[in-house]
Amino acid sequence: QVQLVESGGGLVQAGGSLRLSCAASGSIFKINAMAWYRQAPGKQRELVAIISLGDRTNYEDSVKGRFTISRDNAKNTVYLQMNSLKPEDTAVYFCNFRTRNSDYWGQGTQVTVSS
Repeated sequence: QVQLVESGGGLVQAGGSLRLSCAASGSIFKINAMAWYRQAPGKQRELVAIISLGDRTNYEDSVKGRFTISRDNAKNTVYLQMNSLKPEDTAVYFCNFRTRNSDYWGQGTQVTVSS
C-alpha cells in the first residue's frame, strides 16, 4: 500500500530555514493536490500550504512570504521550504496527498524553532 515518508524536520534557531520533503513510496493515481498541515501541542491541526494541479498555491496567512510549497510530480514528492522561521512555527508537520477518492498522510516530522 501507498505510504508517505517525511523528512527534513529538526531544531533550528529563529530566523533559520528548513526544507521538508514528503515522498510516496508507491504510485498514487491522479493526485489532485499536495498539502502540508501542522499541529502544535494543545492546538488543532491547521493547513499551512497547499499546491494543486497547475502548481497553484495557497498559504496560511502567517507563513505567506516565508514558506514555499513545491512539488515534483514525476517523483510524487512535495516540499516545504521554510525561511525566516519563528518560534510560533514549532509544530509537528504532516504532509497530505489528495486524490479523488482518498487522502494519504505522512507520519509527521517535528519542527522546533528556538528563540
